[in-house]
Amino acid sequence: LEQRFKGRLYVKIAFDARFSRRIYAGCDYFLMPSRFEPCGLGQLIAMRYGTIPVGRKTGGLADTITPERGFLFEEYTPEALLSCVKNAVEIYRKEKFYEMRKNCMLSDFSWKKSAEEYLKLYRDAKEVWNGG
Repeated sequence: LEQRFKGRLYVKIAFDARFSRRIYAGCDYFLMPSRFEPCGLGQLIAMRYGTIPVGRKTGGLADTITPERGFLFEEYTPEALLSCVKNAVEIYRKEKFYEMRKNCMLSDFSWKKSAEEYLKLYRDAKEVWNGG
């Protein structure tokens, strides 16, 4: 395939962390049509680089891809995937596209933020327990 589409397609059957970062940074969209995804790191890495994720509404993808920073589809069908991709391509290089890229890069999925949210939940639960 690489020879057939010379200059337009590159195939590398190996993982290279440095090269993968270049791919994330060079993409406009990151497609992650998982049937099942407990967490999903791909979309988080993509968002860090300003690459808009397009994924299926499941597991961690449903938790992290919001309408402000990506596109989700529900049914695991080719039609649903294609419809979602069309919606994403529709905004390409328009104001909404650049807003979404910015929102992706500003997203905070750090452990610090998660820990703060858990602490708040525990404190609120303690307050409810104590009747206040």
